[in-house]
Amino acid sequence: MERLARIDSSMAATADQSQSLLEQLSDLSREIQDYVDNLEFNPERLAEVEERLLLVGNLKRKYGDTVEDVIAYGDRAQAELDDLSDWEVKTASLEADEDRLLREIGRLGAALTIARVVAGEKMARQIESELADLHMAQARFGLAVQQSESAEGAWLPDGRRVSFDSTGVDRVEFLISANPGEPLKPMARVASGGETSRLMLGLKSVLAHADATPALIFDEIDQGIGGRVGSTVGAKLWRLTGQEKKAANSLPHQVICITHLPQLAAYGDLHLSVNKRVYENDGELRTGTVVTALDEEGRLRELMQMLGATTQAGRQSVREMLDEVAGVKGERKSAAQLV
Repeated sequence: MERLARIDSSMAATADQSQSLLEQLSDLSREIQDYVDNLEFNPERLAEVEERLLLVGNLKRKYGDTVEDVIAYGDRAQAELDDLSDWEVKTASLEADEDRLLREIGRLGAALTIARVVAGEKMARQIESELADLHMAQARFGLAVQQSESAEGAWLPDGRRVSFDSTGVDRVEFLISANPGEPLKPMARVASGGETSRLMLGLKSVLAHADATPALIFDEIDQGIGGRVGSTVGAKLWRLTGQEKKAANSLPHQVICITHLPQLAAYGDLHLSVNKRVYENDGELRTGTVVTALDEEGRLRELMQMLGATTQAGRQSVREMLDEVAGVKGERKSAAQLV
C-alpha cells in the first residue's frame, strides 16, 4: 500500500489506514500471546474443583435445596456443638435443679403422707361402722402407708430417699381383721369372697361422694348374712345409685348385684331372673342360660320363690317387704299395689 501510494497519491489515506490496522493487529497479537503464556493447566486443581462440586451436591441432597440452606444448617449444627461443648457447666446446673426438685417432691410427698394417714384413720372408723351394719361387727379395718427406699428417689425431710410416682411417695394397702384377736392383714390376701364384697360395699358407701366409677358390680355379697342384714345391705346398695334425696352430694352409680336373698333383691329398680335351660341342638343336649326381665307380677312371684313361700301368707310377706323398700326409697306408689 505504501508503494501504491508513491505511484498514486490518491491512495495515501488508504495506506495510512492500512498502517494503523497493522499496528492494532500487532498489539492484539501480543495481548493474546501474553494471555496464552499466562495460562496454567493443572490436572490436580481440576480434580479438586470437581471433588468440591460433588461435595456441594451431596450436602444439598442431605441438608437443603440450596447452598444457602446448607450453610444455615451448618450454622445451627455449630451452635449446637458449641452448646454441647459446655456440658460440664450445664450438667452441674441440671444436677442442682434435679436435687432441688427431688427435695421439693419429698417435702410435698411427706405432707401428702400425713394427710393420708389422718384421712385413713377417719375412713377406717367409718368403714368399721358400715361393716357393723353388714354383719361384720367384730371386723377391724386399717391402712398401711409405707415408702420404699431408693438411691435415686425423692429426699424426705428426715433425710431418707424414697421412690415416687405421680401418686406420691406412698404405697397404700388396705388391712382387715375379720375375727377378734386376729392381727390386721392385707385385705387382698385374707378376705373371703363374701367379705370382700361387703368390704367393698362399705368402702363405696363411705366414698360415695368422691367415687366416680360409673358401674359397680357386687357378687356373693349376701354370703353368710340373714334377711334382716340383707335388707340393710339392699338399702346401702340402693343408696349408691345416688337416688336418695338426702344424699344429694353422692355421685350416681349403676349398681348390679347378683343375689339369692329376696330382702336384697327387693331393692332393685330392675329385676332379672337368671336360669339354666337344657335344650336339644342337632340331636345333642346342650345347656344354656336364660335371662328374663321380670314385670311387676313376675317379680312378685320370683321374690316369693326366693323366700320359699308359695302360700298366701308368703305373698303377704313379700308385699310387706316391698312396702318397706318403697318407704326407704320414698316412692309415691305403694309396693302393695303390685298385688
